[in-house]
Amino acid sequence: MARSGDRGVFFGWEKRRGLFRASRARTRQVAVGVVVLTLAVLVFRREERAAGVRATRASITTATRALFAYRADHQGACPRELSELASQGYLREAPVDAWGRPLHLVCPGRRDARGFDVWSDGPDGVYGGLDRVE
Repeated sequence: MARSGDRGVFFGWEKRRGLFRASRARTRQVAVGVVVLTLAVLVFRREERAAGVRATRASITTATRALFAYRADHQGACPRELSELASQGYLREAPVDAWGRPLHLVCPGRRDARGFDVWSDGPDGVYGGLDRVE
């Protein structure tokens, strides 16, 4: 017969009402960890997209400067494609956006009949989509 002072041997989870029943403090810690991890992933994705937009705008600026030089040398005429700028030495290579897709050129431009428009389809790659970069 067991004595009243004899406690016996117990595992730690047996005293806390079972293996899978965590204390409220532990549950709160896990919940805060999940929220912090989710926020970190969301901020990383947002910053990654913003960096892609900035890189694409830099490519558009470079292509625009090359187009001005091309038009100055060709009496205001535009090339058929932006890849012609690379083949004729105005750029090192054909301009692409941060997602590896070629930039688009429209000459004459939609806004200015004597100008041109250069843009990217954006991260989703949909032609003329809502997230295009101009």
